Amino acid sequence: MAEDQGARAANIFDVARLAGVSHQTVSRVINGMPNVRPATKERVDKAIAQLHYSPSPAARALVTRRTRTIGLITPGVVDYGPASIAMHFNIAARTARYSVDAVSTVDGDPAVVRAAVEALLRQRVDAIVVIVADAAALEVVRGLDLAIPVVAAASTARRDPRIVSIDQYRGARAAVAHLAELGHARILHIAGPAHAPDAAERVRGWREELAARRLEVVEPMHGDWSAAGGHRIGLEIDVASGDAIFVGNDQMAIGVLSALRARGLRVPDDVSVVGFDDIPEAGYLLPALTTVRQDFEAHGRLIMQKVLVALEEHGGETSDTPLPTRLVVRDSTRAAAPGA
Repeated sequence: MAEDQGARAANIFDVARLAGVSHQTVSRVINGMPNVRPATKERVDKAIAQLHYSPSPAARALVTRRTRTIGLITPGVVDYGPASIAMHFNIAARTARYSVDAVSTVDGDPAVVRAAVEALLRQRVDAIVVIVADAAALEVVRGLDLAIPVVAAASTARRDPRIVSIDQYRGARAAVAHLAELGHARILHIAGPAHAPDAAERVRGWREELAARRLEVVEPMHGDWSAAGGHRIGLEIDVASGDAIFVGNDQMAIGVLSALRARGLRVPDDVSVVGFDDIPEAGYLLPALTTVRQDFEAHGRLIMQKVLVALEEHGGETSDTPLPTRLVVRDSTRAAAPGA
């Protein structure tokens, strides 16, 4: 049989004949479906190896009516959060034996997002995942009515069964509570872009925690998530000894630390600083950065789990409750000096 395959690539029917099973059984083995006896699976796996069979997405689609491909729409940025979510989602998809076709959008323009959706539909993907970094893109996702599942990674105060999120709001409240409990009465906020759902949820948490503690609210300054943007705002912000700054992400916090040092303000002796994300470098800064950790690995896995439930390849349901964050206290925060 192996000699007969020299002139052409083996197909699923060749594998079925060599293994002595139906092509539907081969398909179930290839796609990791249940109800295949271990001995049968072993025969099929041996036949696949002997024939060097590699099923194409098109061949899979003919038998299963699925391509086992998921479309992924990512924002056209290299920010740590979206990039980490995309990476861990890809790992989870690969573990579930799905491939991923990724499309990057330059911005949150609704027309661009819809065009990306249409391009993936032409590829006959089984589901679409959207990593949302812009409020306009989130509204596009909410307005989609497709024949295939759509799942979004997004921050929102409104629960939605199609959205998987990390609790930015409570993470921000935990950061502000930490600073308030250290005795800082004036807690400033350097936020991310105003159009970013993550930034909006962190602003909401910061504002409500201050209100709950009856502390002064100074309107936040908005950056662009970058260290350069954080440095620029750090040079401009009206901050004095005894204040604290909650920064919308760790990259901007890096710039803020540099700017405060340039201004002659010591962290944490004069000013406490908290970031958000817990990037790998956060613990190695001088001072090591207190920050709010997001579990991007769990986020990626949960997105894939929700896709599998929608495709009826995973039993049960997935929760709409946002994943929790965790405050990581390091050296950039300290109790405010008496009388500060």
